[in-house]
Amino acid sequence: MNAFKAWIQRYQLASLVILVVLLAVVLPLVLDIFRLNLVGKYLTYAFVAIGLVMVWGYGGVLSLGQGVFFGLGGYAMAMFLKLEASDPISTKIQSTPGIPDFMDWNQITALPALWVPFKSLPFALAAVVVVPTLLAFIVSYAMFKRRVGGVYFAIITQAVALILTVLIIGQQGYTGGVNGMTDLKTLWGWDTRTDSAKYILYYLCVALLMGAIVLCRWIQVSKLGTLLLAMRDKEDRVRFSGYDVASFKIFTFCLAAALSGIGGALFSLQVGFMSPSFVGIVPSIEMVIYAAVGGRMSLVGAVYGTLLVNAGKTYFSESFPDMWLFMMAALFIGVTMAFPMGLAGLWESHSNHGGKVAVRRYARPRSSHRSHRRRVMSIRQQHLAPSRGCQTVPAPRASEFNGDTS
Repeated sequence: MNAFKAWIQRYQLASLVILVVLLAVVLPLVLDIFRLNLVGKYLTYAFVAIGLVMVWGYGGVLSLGQGVFFGLGGYAMAMFLKLEASDPISTKIQSTPGIPDFMDWNQITALPALWVPFKSLPFALAAVVVVPTLLAFIVSYAMFKRRVGGVYFAIITQAVALILTVLIIGQQGYTGGVNGMTDLKTLWGWDTRTDSAKYILYYLCVALLMGAIVLCRWIQVSKLGTLLLAMRDKEDRVRFSGYDVASFKIFTFCLAAALSGIGGALFSLQVGFMSPSFVGIVPSIEMVIYAAVGGRMSLVGAVYGTLLVNAGKTYFSESFPDMWLFMMAALFIGVTMAFPMGLAGLWESHSNHGGKVAVRRYARPRSSHRSHRRRVMSIRQQHLAPSRGCQTVPAPRASEFNGDTS
C-alpha cells in the first residue's frame, strides 16, 4: 500500500485523476453541448500551456511565439478539411471547380503544388506534428547553439510570430488571408457539426491531453527532467559537467512545438475554422498567461489555468462587453499577486506536505559556495571572539617570528 501511494505521489496521479473525472464525467453531465464544445476549444489551448511548462518552467526558456506552432498545426489540418469541402460538386458554381473558394476569388485557376499532398489525411496528420517541430528545430538550433537565450530568445520568437502572421495575411490566394480557412464541415465524409460528433471530438481532445500530460510527467521524473531543472538553475555547471545544454533546450522546444501543433489541429476540427488571429504575438502572450496562472511548474495546473482564463474571458465578454478587457487584466493581476506560484502552488500548499514540496520544486537552491563561506566566517568569529571573564591575549611581536626572544 505504501509503495502504491509513493508511486501515485511520484507521478502526481492524484491531481491527474481529479482532472480526468472533472473533464470526462462532471462537465459533460452539467453543461449543454454548446458550452461543452467551448470547453473543448479551451482544452486545445491547454496543449500549448503544458508545452510551456516543459520549455519555460523546466527548461528555463521563455517563448513568446508558441502561437506560431499552434497555427501551423491548425492550418495543416484545415488544409485537408478545406480540400474535402471543396469537391467539384460543392464548388460547381465557381469559375474553377475543385479548388478552395478563396483561391477562386483571387483568380487562381489550379490547385497549388503545396496543397496537393494535403489531399491525404495521413500526410496531413503527419504534417500537424512534423511542420511545427521542424520550424522549432531550425529556430532553436540557430539560437541555442550560439548560446542565445533569455530575453533575446523571447524577442526572436515574437519576431517569428509576426513574420508568419504577415506572410499568411499577405498570401491571401494560398492561405485565405485575414479571413483564414472557414466552412470546415466534414472529415472523410463525417459531419463534424453534429452533436454526437462534438461529443466524440471533445473526448478525443481529453484523451490526447491526458496522454500528453503523462508523457511530459514521465520526462520530468526521468534523468532528463532532472537535467532540465539543473540547466535552468545552473546552466554553466551543467555545461562544465560535460552535457550539451543546447541539445536539451532544442529537444524541449521541439516537444513544446509538437504539442502546440496537436492542439491547433484539434482546434480546427472542433471549431471548424483557422485564421491568422491565432498565430500572432497577442495569442502567443495569452498562452504564456495560461501557464503562469496555472503554475509554470505544474502540468495539471496549466490545464486549470487555461480553463480559468478562457472561461473568465467568455463570461466577462458576454456579461460586461464594455469592461471585459479590464476585468481580464484584473483577474490575471489578482491571481499572480495572490498566488505567485499559480493555482498549482495553492493546491500544493494545502495538500499533505504541500509546503515542503512547493519549496523544493519552486525555490531556487542556495549556492553551496555561499553557505560554506558563511559557515567558515561563523567559525572564525567564534574562535577569535574573547571569552567572558578572560583577558585578551596580546598579539605577538614581530620579532618573535624572527626567533628574537630578547
